[in-house]
Order: sequence, then C-alpha cells, then structure tokens
Amino acid sequence: MIFVPLPFVVTILLALLFVGVARAGDERPQNYPFLALIALAATQSLLVGLRFGYGIEWVGFLSPLLASVMAPMVLFGALHLVGPQPLMNFRTLAPHCIPFVLVMLSLIVWPVALDVIIIGTFVIYAILILRLLWSGADALRLAALDGAGAAHRALVFAACALMFSAIVDTSITLDIALTGARHLPLLVSVGNVATLLLLAIAGAAASRGRTPSDIDHNAVNTSPTPDQPETETTDDPEVLATVEKLMKQTRIYRDVDLNLDRLARRAVIPSRQISGAINRMTGKNVSQYVNDFRIAEACDHLRTGTRPVTEIMFEVGFQTKSNFNREFRRVTGQAPLEWRKSQAAVLSPTK
Repeated sequence: MIFVPLPFVVTILLALLFVGVARAGDERPQNYPFLALIALAATQSLLVGLRFGYGIEWVGFLSPLLASVMAPMVLFGALHLVGPQPLMNFRTLAPHCIPFVLVMLSLIVWPVALDVIIIGTFVIYAILILRLLWSGADALRLAALDGAGAAHRALVFAACALMFSAIVDTSITLDIALTGARHLPLLVSVGNVATLLLLAIAGAAASRGRTPSDIDHNAVNTSPTPDQPETETTDDPEVLATVEKLMKQTRIYRDVDLNLDRLARRAVIPSRQISGAINRMTGKNVSQYVNDFRIAEACDHLRTGTRPVTEIMFEVGFQTKSNFNREFRRVTGQAPLEWRKSQAAVLSPTK
C-alpha cells in the first residue's frame, strides 16, 4: 500500500534537507530552532513509518511528545529573527514546556485528552506566530533585508501548516470516533507526513533569513513595543530624510547583512520609528525601500557597462539571484537581461 513507504521517503528527503541547511555556505550563524524543527520532522516521519509500516506500536508513545515540541520550535525560530530575545533562561522557556508536560501526563493518566492537547497546542502557536508577524516583513528586524520578505512568507506558511495539522488531527479523532479508525493509516501517513514536510520546508526557507553574526540575542530591545504608542507622524519626513541621506551618502544598502536593527543603529533612530515612517510615506516595507536603492544602482551598472549581472547583483547588496530577479522585476517590470537589452536599444543610434 502507498502509505507504507511514503513516511520513509519523506524521512530521507528531510534528512537531506537538514544536511543542506546545516552545511549552507553562509557566515551568518545558524537559526538552531529551525534546524531542530527539520530534525524533529524527520524523526516524526520515521516514527510514522515504523508504526504504520511495520506495526511497531510503542513508537506511538513518542510521536505526541515530539509533536508538542515542534510548534514551539517554529515560534523560537521566528523570535530569532524578530529581535533580541532572552530565549535561554528558565522564565521564558518554562511556559513553552507546558504542552510537553501536558502530553506526558495525558499519556500516563488521561489518554482521552491527548488529541485535544495536541490540536490546541498547534492552534495556539499558529496564532502566536501570526500575531508576531502581523506588522509584515518589518517585524523581522534582525533578518537580513535581502531575505526578510521570503522569511516572513515562510513563517506565515509555517503557521498555516500548524493550522492544517490541527485540522488533520481533528479528522483523525473523528475517524476514530465515527468509523473505528478505518482511515487512520491513510490520514496519518498522508496528512501528518505532508504537514511534516511542509513545516520542514517552511523552516528551511525561513532559516535563510539569518541574522548577522554581530547580533547579541540577549541584548535589551530598546525599540518601542507594539503596545506602546508610535511616534507622531509629523516626524516621518525628518526620519525618512535621515534614512535617505544615509543611503545615498554611505551606500549602506550595499551591506549584505543590513537589517532593520542595524539600519536603526546607524541612523540613531528606533527601528519601529524607521519602519513606521517608511511604511506611511512610501507605502513600502523597509526591505522594499532598501532594495529600491540596490536596484537603482544595479540599473546604472547595467545601463553603462557590460559586467555580468551576477557580479552587479553581489556588488549592490543582494545574495540570491532569485530575490534579485524578483525585486528587479518589481521595480522595473522586466528581468535584468531584458532591461539591459531594452536600454541598449534606446541608447543605440538609429540608422
């Protein structure tokens, strides 16, 4: 039957994904919660295969425990990109141990409550992640601006995958209650394994928005929190003028590790104030605003020279060709090579 080998195939794919992310040639530090998420997903998929492919029932005790840890890993990975967070102390970690403890107790004394606990955990963490990302890509103020948008989309996708997993688990619970678990192997092997694959891919994509190595994650966040009032909009023109001057005079946008936090330190303006001013006055997020300067310089090089596109891409501050092409098309409406050809046709003398 198809559902027997599928979890093992997914396990191999996730193991390869883990190795690829762990060995990524990047000087920025790893986002270890996302690495842990991929490893957990691979292990969970293996357990599903052992249980429903070979009838090893005792692994069913481990699966809920791993599931209770995966959702917090997504949140921790997101927090790693949002701002300095004291993740490694008891007071902040203890609340996230509650799902694991509840699952353990349920397995021992109240198995009936197990499904409710797992489903509730996934829904709650999905909501927490979406709330954290509510302000858009600018919420990831420690993510390099080159990949902040992609990381934000990946995290939203991960939150949706958690919601999907809650729906699958609800379907499994109903199947057990209404049909005597007639469709259980199919639902677990296809539904849960698909969720594991989606979560791991989202984590791998989000991990590309790594923070620079000079960030202190235990530093105090001096920017206003979302619950504090924002700066009056009358300051927006002055803030934007300061940032624009910094861009033009220092070409700070060329810094591949530039993020909202680093930009705020260079401008000596709180990051939330910069983000708000750019959002309100340009209708763009900070990543798009900075990429506009990068694309403008790239256009100058493409118009006046014959250097390779890839060389220009790296010089102006992009790290990935996919992001450069996407942003170039957003600004100019064309791919880089198409734009270069169109400009050459305009500048060439007519015969």
